[in-house]
Amino acid sequence: MKLRHVAILGALLVGGVAGLGSAPIPAARAATPSKPTISAEASAALTQMGRSLQSQALSFQARTLRVYADQSGELLHIFHTLNVTVRRPDRVLVDRNGDDGPSKLVYDGKTVIVYMANANKYVSIPVPNTIEGMMKVAMGRLGVDFPLADFLTDAPAKAFLSGVTSGQVVDTSMIDGVPCLHMFFSQPPGIYLELWVEKNDQSLPRRLIVTYRSLPGQPDFVAEFSNWNLAAHPADADFVFQPPAGAVQVALKAPVAAPAKAAGSKP
Repeated sequence: MKLRHVAILGALLVGGVAGLGSAPIPAARAATPSKPTISAEASAALTQMGRSLQSQALSFQARTLRVYADQSGELLHIFHTLNVTVRRPDRVLVDRNGDDGPSKLVYDGKTVIVYMANANKYVSIPVPNTIEGMMKVAMGRLGVDFPLADFLTDAPAKAFLSGVTSGQVVDTSMIDGVPCLHMFFSQPPGIYLELWVEKNDQSLPRRLIVTYRSLPGQPDFVAEFSNWNLAAHPADADFVFQPPAGAVQVALKAPVAAPAKAAGSKP
């Protein structure tokens, strides 16, 4: 997915920001693009998902489990709960809580701010006035990836399939009593995606698993989605960051190279 590796939200709010939290897992190398082979059933489900997620404003919750390497190289797991609000074309709010404490991402159309509550520090980055542009710039500055980013773009289905070479429906599964299509996709080199969407007219995502088979330990990223609201009405004030008392703004170092695009960690 195009934004899976490029996106900032996940690594910022799931993996961490250098100097502010735990480090994200490394990106896999990109492969030479090839003509994708996607089954008709999987393509139809993704197309409908994309239409649903193109709502002008939406919100959802995601519970995530991610692997990261500690200083000795051991793979550890970190849990987070994210409450995400999006207002197209240029507003995003993510409130996150988890094993490493609460944090927040606020994008107001001009600036993206990432705040880590435990350290009472935040970074501020000037960014373009589109959600996708914001994620690309922020990812490049922070060197992070966000597997959920595709769902926030203006074309979610297209973003999800960017870099994917094959995909098909595996089966129908029940998630919290709701029938869901279980789909499997591959994105070279060595990234595999499993996506469950509701088997109905909305095809909302209910679960995502990204497996990085080309990385040491073959780490996974797991997300379970709930509380979808495709008719959200966030106010302008929801996307304004007010620094808490004593909060310190952290200056970023020189921009780092963007991770190579790979499916699962898609930008």
